[in-house]
Amino acid sequence: MGKVYLVGAGPGDPELITVKGLKCIQQADVILYDRLINEELLSYAKPDAELIFCGKLPGFHAMQQETINHALVWHAKKGKTVVRLKGGDPFVFGRGGEEAEALAKHGIEFEIVPGITSAIAAAAYAGIPVTHRAFSSSVAFVTGHRRDGSRDEIKWESLAKGIDTIAIYMGVHHLPYICGQLMKYGKAPETPAAVIEWGTTTAQRTVTGTLATIAGIAAKENIQNPSMIMIGDVVRLRANIQWFERLLASSAAAEATS
Repeated sequence: MGKVYLVGAGPGDPELITVKGLKCIQQADVILYDRLINEELLSYAKPDAELIFCGKLPGFHAMQQETINHALVWHAKKGKTVVRLKGGDPFVFGRGGEEAEALAKHGIEFEIVPGITSAIAAAAYAGIPVTHRAFSSSVAFVTGHRRDGSRDEIKWESLAKGIDTIAIYMGVHHLPYICGQLMKYGKAPETPAAVIEWGTTTAQRTVTGTLATIAGIAAKENIQNPSMIMIGDVVRLRANIQWFERLLASSAAAEATS
């Protein structure tokens, strides 16, 4: 019997993977990887490792979740060391819990290797701390879409009235609805908001506004998934500490003059 490692690859910057995650990649016989991982990480795999793409696009899945679960079990039963390589963290909107359940059901040994989730990393690279003593003592991670397509299952009133910083994954296409629901249940229209596209990568873009204006701004700038939506007073801090995009601009200017 082999073993499966459910590994978080981090948010996009390949240097943000953990040491343990990288060791798992180096030792794997089989790697099943997602669309949003940085494929540079696959260069650390053994030359004879089997690489299997199982990414998901809106409206198109290269591999259904049930098929992925079956593949993990099948390869492990062949005595292979298997890595399931996921963007961000396996247990934060990564379906790692479902895969772990499938492995446990079949008696397959497995380990969870946490990764840096996008809400924390993308916000940090945009200069937005998710907590701050002066602005935020609570954070909520929210999915921008639901398995059954129902957005109304989200407890909007609790989020609007009880949470300082709201981080929403993959919600760009529903941004007008999200902002409308939060304002409907009491979140002030002037609450600062930001959308971070391709966070932690050289393609990162960030737009800011308020709860009342951010949907229009994101649409005007053609912001697309993968993006993180950040809502709360901590967004105000970006004006002073947006280090990463300044670094990109400085590097681009240096290359232009060299």
